[in-house]
Amino acid sequence: MLSPVISAIREGEVTLRPIRLRDSRQLERVLLDNRGWLRKWEASHPQGTFSINARVSIRNLLRYAREGYGVPFIVEYRGLLVGQLNVSSIVHGSMSSANIGYWIAQEYAGRGITPVAVALATDYCFGTAGLHRVEICIRPENKSSLRIVEKLGFRYEGLRRRYIHIAGSWCDHFAFALCAEEVPGGVLHRWLSGEVPMDVARVPDADRVAAGHPLPVA
Repeated sequence: MLSPVISAIREGEVTLRPIRLRDSRQLERVLLDNRGWLRKWEASHPQGTFSINARVSIRNLLRYAREGYGVPFIVEYRGLLVGQLNVSSIVHGSMSSANIGYWIAQEYAGRGITPVAVALATDYCFGTAGLHRVEICIRPENKSSLRIVEKLGFRYEGLRRRYIHIAGSWCDHFAFALCAEEVPGGVLHRWLSGEVPMDVARVPDADRVAAGHPLPVA
């Protein structure tokens, strides 16, 4: 199990720090201000209705963290809360893996904040947490996130049909991953030093075509 006591990690003006219950009011304000920007990427419950309650969400995330299944971070830029990153689905033992999901406020998109945050989180998973594999799954339409895994050299692993319920429907996702031995010097260092291999994140044309044709619903 991971310890719930986690220190902030930084690179330049970007900081990843553990989420706190007292973040709820500010987090809720940022989410509401960016509702139109984030709505189409938000995970949803097939039988549920959407509501923004940051305090309840943070309580759930902190409970998962205490149980060792996740590590929830706030993304800060120059000391301001600008996004969120969650390490989730942590499995130890023979798999030693986790997933990473994230969002950033529209005002701060395109400034290089998110790739730094994802690199820091992945290095945390491989280093401090001792995990072996990190996966990121991205909607085919999410070009900004696809650029992030390309920048950081996440390896494309395949198309997952109707994988996650997003904004009210089951959506296809492209899966990308890295294993610890692929980045012995760290993801952040490899990216900043210009050593990311070319084309490892390239999605085959066949998968792009397939993702554009939803599976039939019986």
